[in-house]
Amino acid sequence: MTTLTIHCGDNLEVLGGFADGSFDLIYIDPPFNTGKVQSRTRLKTTRDANGDRRGFQGKRYRTIELGASSFNDAFDDFTKFLAPRLCEAHRLLSATGSFFLHIDYREVHYCKIMLDGIFGRNSFINEIIWAYDYGARSKKRWSAKHDNILWYAKNPDNYTYRFDSIDRIPYMAPGLVGPEKAARGKTPTDTWWNTIVSPNGKEKTGYPTQKPLAILNRIVQVHSNPGDRVLDFFAGSGTTGEAAIRAGREAVLVDSNPAAIEVMRQRFRLDSPAFYEFKNGVSVPVASTETGTDD
Repeated sequence: MTTLTIHCGDNLEVLGGFADGSFDLIYIDPPFNTGKVQSRTRLKTTRDANGDRRGFQGKRYRTIELGASSFNDAFDDFTKFLAPRLCEAHRLLSATGSFFLHIDYREVHYCKIMLDGIFGRNSFINEIIWAYDYGARSKKRWSAKHDNILWYAKNPDNYTYRFDSIDRIPYMAPGLVGPEKAARGKTPTDTWWNTIVSPNGKEKTGYPTQKPLAILNRIVQVHSNPGDRVLDFFAGSGTTGEAAIRAGREAVLVDSNPAAIEVMRQRFRLDSPAFYEFKNGVSVPVASTETGTDD
């Protein structure tokens, strides 16, 4: 039976309560230090002859705001903020565990230098590029349409990589490889083409910077085994947790933002997660309806 545990509190303090080597896979998607307030407004539309927008076949619709969430994505010293958390990630990884840091072009170079120092340069396995094609285009430079995911192994000679669990993708020119290979598809490279979470899709939770479930499904299924323990200590909307419990893994999620905790409470309401709040140096169990109520 898989379990899901959600901790509300400063992740550095919460992580200190976990034992050495107690996680088989750690993925984090920290703030990217964009210098902006990241926000999302959740909307729905309904048919209304006097509505504020026009849709399919010229019909009118009215927009209804369901709510909004935001966080400040600006740090005076991003590396000083992140470094001790990366050290904790290294401590918490099992002997065959893998660590994934999801970041973008603004900080990826500094993050790799930090991780080389913490894990060792030989422990760097891949830089994965998540490429997408959505949103506005710059008129002053080549538009940035990718994120960087750095993969480090605790032991570069012994780590989990389930090749047979890799989802296959279509050949771009199937006629060149024959019907058998075309039907089987090919394994992805270190460049993963995947759309962002659709603003109007069922997957959307309304949380800023939510990452696609397909990306986390691939990481969890290939880099952990059934029953393994998966950690995300910048959990946000909880996508890592969903990927883990879908794949039969145990998930531990940490976030300090009450809005994130509330999104996860709604997302996992049928999975009966255990909730904890960090108070006075310890994680205290709380009822799921109590989380996210205090600043």
